[in-house]
Amino acid sequence: MKHEYDTTLTRLFSTLSRLNSGEILSTKELAEEYNVSTKTIQRDFQKLVVSFPVYRDKRKWKMQEGFGLEKSKDLKELLVLDIMEKIADDIGGGFSITAHQIFSKIKNEEFNPIYTKLNMEDISSKLPEIQLLEQAIKERKVISCVYDNEKEGSTKEVLKPLKIMNSEGFWYLVAFDEDEYIRKLYLNNVCLVTLSDDSFSISDNIDKMLIDAQNIWFQSDRESFNVKLHASAEIAKYFKRKPIPTQYIDKVNSDGSIELSVTITYYMEIFPIVKYWLPHLKIVEPVWLDEKFVDEISKYI
Repeated sequence: MKHEYDTTLTRLFSTLSRLNSGEILSTKELAEEYNVSTKTIQRDFQKLVVSFPVYRDKRKWKMQEGFGLEKSKDLKELLVLDIMEKIADDIGGGFSITAHQIFSKIKNEEFNPIYTKLNMEDISSKLPEIQLLEQAIKERKVISCVYDNEKEGSTKEVLKPLKIMNSEGFWYLVAFDEDEYIRKLYLNNVCLVTLSDDSFSISDNIDKMLIDAQNIWFQSDRESFNVKLHASAEIAKYFKRKPIPTQYIDKVNSDGSIELSVTITYYMEIFPIVKYWLPHLKIVEPVWLDEKFVDEISKYI
């Protein structure tokens, strides 16, 4: 079944393509064509007006004269590039400058209608280390580095790097240590990276574990378990639009609320999410996890 956001994006891309081709469109005709309400089409145009020079003239929608997206590129590709460029802006520093140079070569245009606010920390000062880490990850090479641990001070580490991961705006290096235990090292505290000639291999389930992780709190040495949640009607749509990792919607209730389940390895994978959506998201099962959450909130109150 096609997700709601997939349908919306398809409709937006089609409408934008037609406007870019010089067509003049009406809300009523589009509603009939796409088999949706006129209010839905009005919301579509509200989205397009924010990002593109689209305007309404006598109940018809047009693209402003003199403006046109580059014909030689697919509109979806252009929009994806715009979004990626804004992500680079949020990272900032030298990374952003280099990214803009690359994107300008790809796109050959200055106009960027997409704006994002991801609030990522600046890692531009770590570009030399990141380049070495990327090489080590791709080639499965063991590295040595110095890690500035806030509790233990600077330590020399021998690691098998797996991924560079961004969690909630912060950057981490996920790697196996010499004991084959997965470590999550704060990337800005990693320095003096050197590659060795030693290679390593990993199993397929490591990639799956990283994909399924809700955030950096995942625990590789613990058995995963299922958590059932209840989302009120006020927020149910957000979990339909943007499912969290491992999410499965078990039931849609008559009042618009939903029952969903996720798989986690550690309680801190789910607590920040529930706190964010309070009071509209509740832990249903397991009971011990809900009691732990209530106890934590009670202490705060």
